[in-house]
Amino acid sequence: MRLFVIMLSLLLPFTAAADSHNKLRPTDHAPIGVMGDHTHAEGDLMLSYRYMFMDMDGNRSGTNRVSSSDVLSQYMVTPTDMDMHMHMLGFMYAPTDYLTLMAMVPYTEISMNHLTRSGMSFKTRASGLADISITGLWSVFKDSNHSLHLNTGVSLPSGEIDERDDTPAGPDSKLPYPMQIGSGTVDLLPGITYLGNYEEFSFGAQVTGTVRLGENDNDYTLGNQFNASLWGAYNINEWISPSVRFAWQSLGNIDGADPDLNPMMIPTADPSLRGGNRLDLGLGINLLVPKGSLKNFRLALELLFPLYQDLDGPQLETDLTIISGIQYAF
Repeated sequence: MRLFVIMLSLLLPFTAAADSHNKLRPTDHAPIGVMGDHTHAEGDLMLSYRYMFMDMDGNRSGTNRVSSSDVLSQYMVTPTDMDMHMHMLGFMYAPTDYLTLMAMVPYTEISMNHLTRSGMSFKTRASGLADISITGLWSVFKDSNHSLHLNTGVSLPSGEIDERDDTPAGPDSKLPYPMQIGSGTVDLLPGITYLGNYEEFSFGAQVTGTVRLGENDNDYTLGNQFNASLWGAYNINEWISPSVRFAWQSLGNIDGADPDLNPMMIPTADPSLRGGNRLDLGLGINLLVPKGSLKNFRLALELLFPLYQDLDGPQLETDLTIISGIQYAF
């Protein structure tokens, strides 16, 4: 009997730790702007919807703002601002404890305002299904407080690269590169994600990339992309947690050129003016329903503000990114 009591007293701390780990917390997930941040247990399924809004206003070359008149001294037309709306449906399913499959289906709407050298203004629009991605999240290490997994995915060329609209150059004109919805190529999506999670707070880091394979049907290849995020979050209670994130993005210029575009007319048609680096500060919040009929339902929001931008310009700078979403696991 004494031996049983001793064994029970030794097991109780581990049992309590397991219960604490299994308890749902708002910080179990990264900020909503981080994709592929977590894995699931065998048989788990999660559905999600994300909405992203990006506001780009004014041109920048290097780290300096440039006026429309400066751009028009070199080109016949300049973009002045651009809005992008993206709707993303997400699906996650874990066939085993070591592998979680994820698919993202995005729909994008883009509008861009322009000014000509003669003083005329006009707007172009494009919308449609963007490139669908399929990713495997491979668990490398996981204990009660730490996890590490590899992100291995592929992006499929489901987005349009022949978007057209009416412009002063003529009706049904081919739109420049940032107005196209897809890449036109199969792309690799490598990455690695670390997450530390404790009772009151969590923190994490993720590095991902987009590696373009081959050349699309319009004789060009979008630049490779590198992304890195570092974040932390704190549980105010079992319902809510605010977060802070630093997000770095590095984008390469386009290789090749679409023969239908004139790079002398507008900077958005110049394949050598699409690259650059940006550092964002993200302020977010996760809301979790921990029990009841809506248990496992999450609502999240993140605002991203640029701290630093160095662009191969002139090209439009990013002023604000808003990402919101809902997630439900069952």
